[in-house]
Amino acid sequence: MTPSFKGKKVLIMGLGLHGGGVSVAKFFCMQKADVTVTDLKTEEQLAESIEKLKKYKIKYTLGRHKEADFISTDLIIKNPDVPATSPYLEIARKHNMPIETDISLFLKSSEAFIIGITGTKGKSTTSSLIYHLLKLKYKNTFLAGNIGLSPLELLSKIKKNDKVVLEFSSFGLEDLKQSPNIAVVTNIFPDHLNRYGTMEEYVDSKKIIFKYQTAKDYLILNEDDVIVRQFAHETKGNVSYFSLNKKPDKINTKEFKLSGKNNFSNLLAAIEVVKILGLSDKLIEKGIKIFEGVHSRQEFIKEVKGVKYFNDTTATIPEAVISAIDSLSEKFHSGQIFLICGGVYKGVDYTNMAKKIYERQVGVILLPGSGSDKIKEKLLEYKAIKEVNSMDSAVKKASEWAKPGDIVILSPAASSFNLFKNEFDRGEQFVKAVKNLR
Repeated sequence: MTPSFKGKKVLIMGLGLHGGGVSVAKFFCMQKADVTVTDLKTEEQLAESIEKLKKYKIKYTLGRHKEADFISTDLIIKNPDVPATSPYLEIARKHNMPIETDISLFLKSSEAFIIGITGTKGKSTTSSLIYHLLKLKYKNTFLAGNIGLSPLELLSKIKKNDKVVLEFSSFGLEDLKQSPNIAVVTNIFPDHLNRYGTMEEYVDSKKIIFKYQTAKDYLILNEDDVIVRQFAHETKGNVSYFSLNKKPDKINTKEFKLSGKNNFSNLLAAIEVVKILGLSDKLIEKGIKIFEGVHSRQEFIKEVKGVKYFNDTTATIPEAVISAIDSLSEKFHSGQIFLICGGVYKGVDYTNMAKKIYERQVGVILLPGSGSDKIKEKLLEYKAIKEVNSMDSAVKKASEWAKPGDIVILSPAASSFNLFKNEFDRGEQFVKAVKNLR
């Protein structure tokens, strides 16, 4: 049941450009709350998000935060990207202001059955697979979380025991005091170390997904991941594993359209979840056959003059790029791969990615940024590397360099904020540039 926020003063900290902040603002406006949005980005930077909210009555503090906003409100909803150490949140805590995220508030307010997915790679594909398969048996299944849709938008739609599949980033987990009924951890690789400082802190952020589970709940772990499988010793929930070494013998997975071991691992995780929820082998096989994949994850865009172009903009760590190179090499044996990558550094290690580039003789096209500088350091003696200053020039350079039968993929291994609004804007600019090729 949706709690009443009518007449309540709600401060939304971080409107952002991904769509989640817009969803949150809409929700509270429709609840007839007194809404204020505060963001360090300027009105010009946030123009697209503000335009989507123009029909709602909202007060804005933009380009800065005001201390007064944080001590005279009934509720603060912080964007997960805002670090818990923000001095303005410290001010709010000193004045006993309640602080939530949209996900933490949803979990407190909803009576739905929650399936939560986290991990460094594969979250979106696994979440989408679980949602896709569950819809075959349970009509009232919903998908939300770290994909642009705020789960608060679902509160008025869902009833008790409806299924909600939530994708959790590490940022989205930080503020939780409740765990999902079924929690899935796909894998863990170094990521966001510019925020967490140490690998241990990053791993601890992921553990929150099962921290509050009870003996009635389930924890699904990747047995192939040395960090993830250790979580079994720290949960009260019922542990179940998936592994590439334990493929399901009663379910035909041969018609699964996505290539690569990483995607097959995501499928195994999804199968483990839906079997717990009573899906038959026959129904699972039907769902596997018709699943098309996820937008922006090794997504085929177009073939131009015999060259295939793929959008993998959400691959923001080196391990995701390695997976993309392996998947495409496995699928297309003869063609050379040309990689568009680079951007803002996230504190990760590019050593293994560089080894893979050498091993597969991948052509590298570098966008500008601090992450690109780090990639260059690992490819000092490598000749097949070119630098560009925009996505248009990156795609143009790739089209001139590649021959019929080759593959071009945008798989950045870095953040996007120096050139683009976000990773999805980066992907959209790549797709647009590819579609303009003749």
